[in-house]
Amino acid sequence: MKFKYKLAILATVVVLTGGCVRESDNNPSDTSSSHSEKAPISHTTSKTAGTAKSGNFLAAEHPTKGSARIVNENGKRFVEFDENFKTDSGPDLFVVLHRNATVPNGIQERDYVQLAPLQKTNGIQRYAIPANIKLEDFKSVAIWCRQFNSTFGYAPLI
Repeated sequence: MKFKYKLAILATVVVLTGGCVRESDNNPSDTSSSHSEKAPISHTTSKTAGTAKSGNFLAAEHPTKGSARIVNENGKRFVEFDENFKTDSGPDLFVVLHRNATVPNGIQERDYVQLAPLQKTNGIQRYAIPANIKLEDFKSVAIWCRQFNSTFGYAPLI
């Protein structure tokens, strides 16, 4: 009987800790549940662009590195990740703006706005920021696993 009890505990621990695990970078994220439209990936920034805020990614639940910046381009705003951006793969990953400079694991709905599903786990990419978002209300950009409410990493924006 004790063996069955230990086996049940082990199975529970594996399920709870294994939800947002590393997968191959070659597998695209499932974006079928997107509530936001992705902006096209851009490898250059137009001459009419200006950087509003920027910051370097810090690891939270998973190693995350590179930098993020908010750019204004032709009257629109975007979050851009640089060529050094890298994070682990996982299910249901999203790019979010968070109200605090430090993003906890297990974020509350009132504290963030979801921009779009993460396009890829490394390299240059950009995400449109809706016009109705007040950037002064947000102090960081984060990679967040919606399925397990897990913060992979975040970049405080200065």
